[in-house]
Parts: sequence; C-alpha cells; structure tokens
Amino acid sequence: MFLNRCFRLCNGCCRVVYSGRKREWRTLTGYRTAKYANTTVVGLCATVVPRHHFHSDLGDLHNNECVQKYLQQLVEEYRDLGRKLQHDHLSESDRKVLSRRQTELLPVALLFESVQQALKDQEEVTSLLHSCTGVKDEDKLFAQQLKEEEEQISQKLLSLRKDLVKALVPTDPLDPSNILLEVVSGRTTGGDICQQFTREMFDMYQGFASFKNWDFDLINYTNAEYGGLHHAAARITGENVYRHLKNEGGTHRVQRIPEVGLSSRMQRIHTGTMTVIILPQPAEMDVHIDQKDLRIDTYRSRGAGGQSVNTTDSAVRIVHLPTGITAECQQTRSQLQNKDTAMRVLRARLYQSMLGKESSQRLAARKQQVGSRSQSERIRTYNFSQDRVTDHRTGYTTRDIKEFMRGGEALQNLISDVLEHAEMEALLEEVENSKQPKASGQSADHGSQ
Repeated sequence: MFLNRCFRLCNGCCRVVYSGRKREWRTLTGYRTAKYANTTVVGLCATVVPRHHFHSDLGDLHNNECVQKYLQQLVEEYRDLGRKLQHDHLSESDRKVLSRRQTELLPVALLFESVQQALKDQEEVTSLLHSCTGVKDEDKLFAQQLKEEEEQISQKLLSLRKDLVKALVPTDPLDPSNILLEVVSGRTTGGDICQQFTREMFDMYQGFASFKNWDFDLINYTNAEYGGLHHAAARITGENVYRHLKNEGGTHRVQRIPEVGLSSRMQRIHTGTMTVIILPQPAEMDVHIDQKDLRIDTYRSRGAGGQSVNTTDSAVRIVHLPTGITAECQQTRSQLQNKDTAMRVLRARLYQSMLGKESSQRLAARKQQVGSRSQSERIRTYNFSQDRVTDHRTGYTTRDIKEFMRGGEALQNLISDVLEHAEMEALLEEVENSKQPKASGQSADHGSQ
C-alpha cells in the first residue's frame, strides 16, 4: 500500500521519494539517479521528487539530516570562537582572523537562537493548550487565544527556518557584478528560425532589463536575413545583475512552425538552437593585459547604421594573441569609442577564462555525477506550437510564451525558481565539502565537531 502513496528512504543523507502516479524523477542537486524497480536512489544529500509534483523550496532543507549536522557544526564553531576570543594570549593577527570568522557566522548563530526560542514558545503554548480542559466561557476563550498564538508561532518558525537555510547558502562574490550579455545563433534543421529566435531572445533580455530598471547598452548587433540576428552583445548594469542572469547562460532550444515556406504550409515543426553567454564584470576586475600581446584590426562596419558608419574604418577587432580570445565592436562612428568598448569585452572574456581555470579542478569530480552544466548543454526549450517554456534543470514549465518573451514577470518567476534550486545545490555541495578531511595545516579544534 505505501508504495502506491510515497515513501522516503534515509541512509545517512540518501533520500528517496516515490509517487505511484508517475515515474518521472529528478534530483535537486542534479545527481544522476539509478532506477531499481519502483524506486530511484540518488547520491549523498540529494532529494528525488516527481517532476510534476515538485513544490519544494529552501526552507524544506532545514529538516535534511546533513544540513542539520552542518548547522550544528557552525553553531558550535561560533561558540568556540567566542571562548577563544576571551583569551588574552592571542596575537593581534590571530584575533583579527577569529573575529572575522565570528562575524561571518553571526547571522547563522542569531537565527539559530531565534528558532530555538520559537520552539520553546511553541512547546509552552502547546502544553498550556493541553491543560486547558475547562468548559467555562473564559476557558474556551483562553483556549481559542492559545490556538491563535500557536498558529502564529508555527508561521514564524517556517519563516525563521527558511531564513536560516538562506543564511547557510554560500555567497557568490560576483553576484553584485554587471554583465556582458551575448547571444549567438545556432544551427537548425531548416529555415531561418534560429536567427529569428536569437533576435527574439535578445529582445526578451532587453525587456527584462527594462523590467528590472537596469541599463542596457548595445555593443554589437549583426543582422541576419529576413529580420533575424546572427550575433549581438550588450552591457547590462544595475543591482545584482549577475545574480539574476548567471543561470541564463547555455543553449536554448526552439521548436516552432516556420512562418513561410513549405514547412509552414505542411505545419511541420522545426527545431533550432541559440546560445546565451553571460560574462560577469565585477567592479574590481584584476586582469593585466600587456599591449604587446594584442593585435588590433580596424575595418568598415557591416549592416545597418547609416552611410557614415559603413564608409569609415570605425569598427575595431582586438585579438589577445596568447589565448586567441577576440572581441570586436562596431556600434558607433568613433573608432576610439569602439576600441574602448572592445577592450572592456576582451577584459571580461579573459576574466571569465581565469575563473574557469580556477574552478576546473573543483568541478571535475562533481561533473561525473551531475554533468558539466556548461553553456554547451541545452538548458531550456521554447515550444511555440504548444505555447510552452520548460527549463530542463528544474522541470519548471510556464505557458503563454508570447507573454514570457516580453521579459517581464513570467521570466522573473522562472529565473527565481532556477536561482533557488541553484542555491539548494550550492548549499548541499558546501555540506558535502564540509565532511571532507581538513588540511593538515588547519587547526583540529573543529574536526571533532
């Protein structure tokens, strides 16, 4: 009987959830799954749920056994730091290091104490409620007040637990950064739907920038035939731009019936792709570029832009010879302005390359389990025939594709869902890393926690 309902298997941090209605599964952490009969078992600290019945959020991780152990570890570390800072024999440098770490853990410790206090309040109210068995009107009124207070405390606990889990999520130092957005047309089985879709996607992100009150500065725009777009780039500046758009990078697939031609008359669906590239531009981007490593070419601008643009060598292409990374700009009549913009693009691409090298070793082991999540992998499908957009990383599906492509609230909802799942994965990965043996040079004080 209980197999036809649902069950959870907890072995350390392995958790299985089954629903008899559908055999569709996915993991919050992206861990690959192994199917055995009517169950699916996933890797450490992963959660498996039926795709169409997923209503989880960060707050649900509070009850995860591994997360609870990690939380207790941090709280004990915070208390231990407080005891160490009371010692007079600490050097000034050691005191600064310990104080900095204590400050980092302070929000977690405060929220943990708030949760504990709320649990005590809830236990006290529940005890009073059970002891209130009188039949007088005063007793009934008091019991009603206790029930209302119990409900308020329960809601407060849910909110505090979600805030506590959010406080555990590792912060990305690049989140406040501005970005360089690039869109590149892909290949198609026929017709010009890739170029058309690329233009629509670029317009969608421009609309989203307007929705978020961000600045959207065009850098490059290469038209295709029949109103499509081969490639375009823009700089988006505003509050936490990279945090919202960092998960948009990847291959986006379109499925639609072409507007003209034989396929249109036969109602034949074509499939095409385009790629979105998101490059962070942090305020302090420490990238040294030696001028002797650059080759700077000038050429006449292509495409629309007026007679003056197309008849002067205002377009600039810069090649970084050691890496082969290229950046170009042809948007203005001024060669100097185009060169300055191309240098900003080149700097951002070099910075992204540096980040990739630094994180390649860390991602290598996890890639075998969860996939590379690189920008070459398909992340989302836009099915115009079915009026549907589906994100393949989370299973999130939304309808009214025309409204979605305007780049407003519908896109914001999907981005928020993907971001929350990414934060879940980041937290679970942090929890897993915390269980690894500490380096020999580190203090053993926390190893026993």
